[in-house]
Amino acid sequence: MALMTSNLLFLFWSAFVIGLSGAMAPGPVLTATISEVLKRGFRAGPLIVLGHALLELALLGAVIAGLSVWITRPAVLGALGVGGGLLLAVLGVHMMATSKKMAWAALNTRAEARAAIRGPVLTGILTSLSTPLWALWWATIGLNYAALALKQGLPGLTAFYSGHILADLAWYSLVALAVASGRRICPPHVYRILFLLCGLALTGLGGYFLGTGWGGLR
Repeated sequence: MALMTSNLLFLFWSAFVIGLSGAMAPGPVLTATISEVLKRGFRAGPLIVLGHALLELALLGAVIAGLSVWITRPAVLGALGVGGGLLLAVLGVHMMATSKKMAWAALNTRAEARAAIRGPVLTGILTSLSTPLWALWWATIGLNYAALALKQGLPGLTAFYSGHILADLAWYSLVALAVASGRRICPPHVYRILFLLCGLALTGLGGYFLGTGWGGLR
């Protein structure tokens, strides 16, 4: 029981950290959030996350329905761990190396009229699909997490999904609050420190998954 609880906590908090690092990075979803909040107010931020969450819930359901038996095999778990771990490590090192540039880009993101597409929920779905790393993330890190979560059954899937989505909800709600009130999200140096910490966490998690994945392959 204690082991299962610790595994669930690991799934939740590691998914939260990885989700937060992705949410903080500048990209189409951030631009769309700022645009929608300026038009509709604070509520647009959580509604964009709702669209993102519905898309990922549908994808996770499709993955589990079609691949649940296959992805829990030891050799596949090992391969997913190695692939996901490598991508996490690369993303973490890149985030640390470019933390100053990413912080500046995120804090200077401006609204774009074309970023909003027929309401915030649909905007959340379409901007998520247009994010360059989204498909690659799910093909490697997302599948690795789904496989690990399936070993714990429904509680594992719930821990992974809730941690991942709560990170998005927390960050984009903060962004929406800052935009709606006319303030910055946070000072540039604080934002850069957050990027550095997230990058360090991603690198550490990448090393962990790479190690466990390699062990599974052997």
